Formats: sequence, C-alpha cells, structure tokens
Amino acid sequence: MTLAERLRVALEAPHGEGPILLASDHFEFDPDSVGHPAAVLVAVTDRAEPGVILTQRTDTLRRHPGQVAFPGGRIDPEDDGAIGAALREAEEEIALPPALVQVVGTADRYRTVTGYEVTPIVGVVPPDLVLVPAEAEVAAVFEVPLAFLLDTANHVEASTQYQGRERRYYEILWGERRIWGATAAMIVNLSRRLRWTA
Repeated sequence: MTLAERLRVALEAPHGEGPILLASDHFEFDPDSVGHPAAVLVAVTDRAEPGVILTQRTDTLRRHPGQVAFPGGRIDPEDDGAIGAALREAEEEIALPPALVQVVGTADRYRTVTGYEVTPIVGVVPPDLVLVPAEAEVAAVFEVPLAFLLDTANHVEASTQYQGRERRYYEILWGERRIWGATAAMIVNLSRRLRWTA
C-alpha cells in the first residue's frame, strides 16, 4: 500500500464514537457563527520515513510573526474551494508546484483565535523538492518526521494568561523550533484521527 493510500484509509476509517478533537484555540466562540474560510496544506513527503513540510514565518509579518505554520491562508472567491486555496498558497509561499501534490483528503476544521475556520488539506509530495520561501512571508522551510509529529509523547499541553483568562494550548518542540497554537492543535487532531502505525 502506498503512503497516499495508507493516509487515505486512515482518514476515511470509521472511528466509532470518534476521538476527542480540539475545535478552537479561542476560549469562547459561537459554534454556529461562520468564521473566515481558510485552508492549509499538510504536505507529507513520500519517503521511507515520511516527513511533513512546515514553514517559519518572517518576523516582519503583522500577524503571527516568527511562528511555525503550514503553508496556507484565506480561501479566495476564485479558488477551487479549500483544496484550491491550499495548493495556491503553498505555491505562493514555498514554490511547491500544485501538480506535484497528490491530494489525499481533508482533516478536521479548526477555528483560530483570529476567527478563521481552517480546513487542513492532506497531500503527498515527492521527497527532496527544491522549495523556495517567499521572502516577504516565509523565513525558512523545513521538514519534521511525520512519526515525531504524530507521537502523543511530543504533544505538550501548556497554558498562558490571555485577556484575563487562562488559555490552554499544545506545543511540539523540534530542535530549536517551537510548533504551537493552531498549527500544533491541527497536528494533535490529525494524530488522534490517524492513530499512525509504522
């Protein structure tokens, strides 16, 4: 079974009552309200030990400067839905050709504190692609082993005070890089969905 087939089977498999998923990093929001639609690409490299492509945002961005993120952004009216937006943003941010992405499926949507309703698009890409970060947005592109990201032992729950309330979130530490907030939450959700086995 190919990597794409394994991922597709895992995403589509019935989960009984289902795992407990993280819905939002906002401590209170109306689940019936419509968030701004957005999409990210969870690009998994097709190698013996698959990895996931992540970006480090530049320190000059107005929102979330310096944070680790999946390639992605707002879904524009001219996009072909979440998949089209995720592929377009990945091409714009890291020069990943859409034709090289084998789209597997969608993971669970996540609401960010900034009001975006994010759909993660899972896709498989060839290994060792030459990816070029968009200078204005992306400081670095790097790959983290999929098994490391999906290992619950690496999902550290933390908390902070935000607007007078305690906010709980997950973080995943990879070397000197800190993956946290919405990106970590989407990884935690994906881990709970996939229950990855080597």
